[in-house]
Amino acid sequence: MGIHLKNPRIACLVAFAMVALIVTFALTGPVIVLPMALIPLFAGIGIWRGRVWSAYGLALFMFAQLVPLVFPRRFPTAMTGIIGSVVFSLFLVMLFLFAGRSLANSNAARGRAWPWIAVAALTTLPLLFVQPFVIPTGAMENTLLAGDRILVQRFPPHNPERGDIVALVYPVDRKQTFVKRIVGLPGDRIRIAGKILYRNGVRLNEPYVVHTTEYEDLYRDHFPGEPNTPVFPQAQEMLVKNVVNGELVVPPGKYFVLGDNRDMSLDSRYWGFIEAGDVIGRPLMVYDSAEQTAEQAMSGVWFRRHTRRDRLFKLL
Repeated sequence: MGIHLKNPRIACLVAFAMVALIVTFALTGPVIVLPMALIPLFAGIGIWRGRVWSAYGLALFMFAQLVPLVFPRRFPTAMTGIIGSVVFSLFLVMLFLFAGRSLANSNAARGRAWPWIAVAALTTLPLLFVQPFVIPTGAMENTLLAGDRILVQRFPPHNPERGDIVALVYPVDRKQTFVKRIVGLPGDRIRIAGKILYRNGVRLNEPYVVHTTEYEDLYRDHFPGEPNTPVFPQAQEMLVKNVVNGELVVPPGKYFVLGDNRDMSLDSRYWGFIEAGDVIGRPLMVYDSAEQTAEQAMSGVWFRRHTRRDRLFKLL
């Protein structure tokens, strides 16, 4: 059946516009989102054919996508961007709801509700348990590369152990998220000598660690010691209060973290311990990866130069 009502016609065009935007974004950015274009595509076709639940279903899907967006979590972006996304999504929800009601008032075929309910649930529920992040720098090379897109387990909460990779709130600027490796739990004694990490007097075997410089820095590679570069106040306090017999003792409720690229990592050596409550979660996998500069990765805009296909869906 053709569409003669204004709202359904507009909703149909918006649905097809969503398809075009998703396809364009997938071709220039994360290819993994390409299957999502099928949802507004089927909805647009259904609305054009006069199916009430095609409009209601897309409204339900859009509303469900708001749940993880407003669910309590730590945001890597500014709240103004979050609010703008919520407002725009709500506008689309209302548009498709009105389109569905217009079709229902015109005695159009209702279609089936359960496929749309299933799609909304299957695409939303996983987002309550994981959160995507981008790696902007090489501080975790070669475990994680700049341009890697990762999924971080947020729920159930992860109880960190020694050697775990974690996403955390950067204590100096709490709007930023860092990814580091936990090398010290409460009570552990930490020392670095000649680029080698010792914990509780035992030299650690760390096959994941890389060193990109040949020279040894008196502070970075012989830690703890007298800083030869500016460090943040939290690190200065750490060095004054928590060094015992040449070793750093991790206090209760805190962790000591380092980057795997030890020579190029801004970590606990420079900004101190992290609070246990500042651990966001454990990275699970790399879901997409592209060669990008740090500025491009941090901008939030995809600059697709070369996809690292060997890193797609790599488990961490």
